[in-house]
Amino acid sequence: MNIILWLVFGAIIGWLAGIIMKSKSSLIWNIIFGIVGALLGGFIASLFGFGSLSGEFHFDVVGILISIGGACLVILIAKMLKIGK
Repeated sequence: MNIILWLVFGAIIGWLAGIIMKSKSSLIWNIIFGIVGALLGGFIASLFGFGSLSGEFHFDVVGILISIGGACLVILIAKMLKIGK
């Protein structure tokens, strides 16, 4: 069940980040960017003392904003490297 939540959450975060970054990536790329972005955002936030990387699944505003920020960063890097369109 947890993997399904990660995929759904990744798709939503990737879709929102795609809108913010004006990306025209496919749903699969949005899921990938969203999951990788959520992990990257969580890692960066943990370095600054926000949250932890315990692997627990939480729905809160801060976590969502961190995930969207991380996904936007991943999309920016993907655009620079011409990955995912």
